[in-house]
Amino acid sequence: MAEQIPPASPPSDKGIPPSMRPPVLDPLFAPVSTLPGIGPKIAKLVAGLVGGQPDREATVADLLFHIPHSLIDRRHKPGIAYSENGDIVTLDVTIGRHSAPPRHSKAPYRISAYDETGQITFVFFHSRQDWLLKTFPEGERRIVSGKVEWFNDRPQMVHPDYSVSPEEADQMPPIEPVYPLTAGLASKTLQKAMKAACEKIPHLPEWLNEPYLHQTGWPDFAEALKTLHAPKERQDVEPQSPYMQRVAYDELLASQLALALVRANMRTLGGIERKPDGRLQAAVINALPFELTDSQKEAIKDINADLAKPTRMLRLLQGDVGAGKTVVALATLAQVIQTGAQGGLMAPTEILARQHFASMAPICEKAGIRLALMTGKDTQKERRLLQEKLDAGEIDLVVGTHALFQGSVTFKDLGMVVVDEQHRFGVHQRLALSAKGRGVDVLVMTATPIPRTLVLTCFGDMDVSKLLGKPAGRKPIKTVSVSLDRLDEIIGRVGAATREGQKVYWVCPLVEESEKIDLAAVEDRHRVLEHALGQRVSLVHGRMSADEKDAAMDDFKSGRTRVLVATTVIEVGVDVPDATIIVIEHAERFGLAQLHQLRGRVGRGDKPSSCVLLYKGPLGETAGARLNIMRETNDGFLIAEEDLRLRGGGEILGTRQSGTPGFRIARADEHADLMEIARDDARLILETDPELKSKRGEALRCLLYLFGRDAAIQLLRAG
Repeated sequence: MAEQIPPASPPSDKGIPPSMRPPVLDPLFAPVSTLPGIGPKIAKLVAGLVGGQPDREATVADLLFHIPHSLIDRRHKPGIAYSENGDIVTLDVTIGRHSAPPRHSKAPYRISAYDETGQITFVFFHSRQDWLLKTFPEGERRIVSGKVEWFNDRPQMVHPDYSVSPEEADQMPPIEPVYPLTAGLASKTLQKAMKAACEKIPHLPEWLNEPYLHQTGWPDFAEALKTLHAPKERQDVEPQSPYMQRVAYDELLASQLALALVRANMRTLGGIERKPDGRLQAAVINALPFELTDSQKEAIKDINADLAKPTRMLRLLQGDVGAGKTVVALATLAQVIQTGAQGGLMAPTEILARQHFASMAPICEKAGIRLALMTGKDTQKERRLLQEKLDAGEIDLVVGTHALFQGSVTFKDLGMVVVDEQHRFGVHQRLALSAKGRGVDVLVMTATPIPRTLVLTCFGDMDVSKLLGKPAGRKPIKTVSVSLDRLDEIIGRVGAATREGQKVYWVCPLVEESEKIDLAAVEDRHRVLEHALGQRVSLVHGRMSADEKDAAMDDFKSGRTRVLVATTVIEVGVDVPDATIIVIEHAERFGLAQLHQLRGRVGRGDKPSSCVLLYKGPLGETAGARLNIMRETNDGFLIAEEDLRLRGGGEILGTRQSGTPGFRIARADEHADLMEIARDDARLILETDPELKSKRGEALRCLLYLFGRDAAIQLLRAG
């Protein structure tokens, strides 16, 4: 997952003496157990629900940022006979007779009631009779609210939500917010705590720019938050309501300001100006068996300009699958190596590290760059010899996995680090590597095209280069979607293709047969294909050892096998240029970005390639839309934007939750325009008030604490 710096965590006291936090925020940092109805047990459930940190209790602020996802409108009073099945209604009724079930019977308790339009039955399971008689007294009027269900042409209401006397009717909220819940936590308990939490919101100084606040017409922060928890109308909690926009913008501004502070801090650390004459870079480019694309040339120019500055480089290089990022990385590493410094390239898996090493080795040899590979598999002796060469400066460039940033690995003069597939590395790992030298420049690469709004969100501390287009000679991949009912036909076509000498990937979503989910398991499919094709088929999945995976991949690469059955472990980076067909089974189960990543495993040579999306019908609306987009375009950036629209930002960057990573209120798809305004605002703030000492600066410190961007304030103090 892409991470933010500082991490977007809930408000935290950790590492920050409370005295540094503005005292006005103290009520919001009180533990949730100070609220009515929340004891130690419930506090744990609340912490799990609102995303509190494992080492401490959730705070009042944590709870307040748990926003309702929908509303119940109890103003709908149609009368019994006009209540539709499934509707939530409020009825003014007279209570009839109670019918208790026989002892030891599993039958429910029933209460009849009527109004001028008809009769209804209230149904209860496992309820106490004395409570029911008190709550629903025979012969008296009651205002009852809940969900109506029609059963055998008669209306009933199972466990009504409310039953109050006409005098108490104002105690029932006309509009009730509905919150995401967790097992063991009752809705009423949460609502009661939320009401008490809202009363604790203090009057906070205004951190928004006055003209902008006036222009938008937004309420202040406290009013916006209170309205979200006690809405008057359904539209109050919609993404575009002024209340939701206000709190979303505050959250985005806190994030963008924190990122801008990190960026400013990076600048103060200082870097080394690297301005060689470019001979080594030219030697690398001349050693390539193809011409660079215009966008590769542009990216190299941008990175060269970064390297020539006296500040550290922190740049994101994003390109679609097969856009040639590694070549750009190698060409720019050559600039650093020519100045006498060393370079490191870090890949997320051993397969990828070996692949980078193999593709770079012939080019490095021609250009005269001394290249080495470091993996977790190296013997102690190999590691010691490699370390000696690194210390002596006899290695110019080392490629490896996370083994590169282990404490024991040292460099004579590390000048630049390239991190491949950024979302698989944490920020601490990235920083650990850049700390192994003086003024280390960092280039981060990703083959997952990231929508613009998420780039701003998660990589706002970086400059960004985009590689568009693909190297000359690459042909677009023809994509078709086919029902699983035609499986035998597809297997027949795969057999014919392999007899012509083609290579085929076959991707399955699961490792072993599950009774609950009717999905073709990878091992099962492997057996079926071997039998049907009458040839040896390679198999790769996540539960195999690294050696087993490498052996299977080598067989496929060398042509000893022509079909590779795999789970999504092949998604990132495996390069077999002569593979021309990929079959993705149960394509409806995959996200768009993942389908695109997988499709990018073919079409890497000059031969026409195809992608077959096997699906099990009937398709839902979202799954159908995904497969349509895959058929219509090969453009990864367009696909990423569509993916964001279809399922929110969380999963695009490899996290599970929907919505935008690191945010609890703001949504990248709904608040994209606010993201850009927040970024520009944050930059302007730091230009005019870099220490946040003005009246607005002090208010902005409150904002950073409130949204858990405390670490940025520490940077402010340090820098």
